[in-house]
Amino acid sequence: MNNYEGLFIIKPDLAEADAGNLVKAIGDTLTKNKASVKKEENWGKRQLTYPIKKFREGMYYKVEFQSSPEAVSKLREAYALTPEILRIMITKR
Repeated sequence: MNNYEGLFIIKPDLAEADAGNLVKAIGDTLTKNKASVKKEENWGKRQLTYPIKKFREGMYYKVEFQSSPEAVSKLREAYALTPEILRIMITKR
C-alpha cells in the first residue's frame, strides 16, 4: 500500500448540492477500489492559469489516500469518465 494525493478540478458552474454529491462520489469510488481516505480538503473556487474546456475557473478538491498501485490506474479511468471533472492529478507521496 502506497500513499497518494489526488487533486481534482471540478466544473465551477455546478450547484453546491451537485458539487457535494460529486465529492461524495469521488470518495465512494476510492472506497470501492479498496483505498482508504486519510484526508480531504476543499480548496474552493480558483482561477485557472489557462482555460480548460472553456472554463476560466475551477473548484479544487484534494484527497490524500492509501492504495495499491494497481488500483490507481482503475481510479484514473473511472474519474476520466466523469464529465463534471475537468482535470485529475494523482501523485505518489
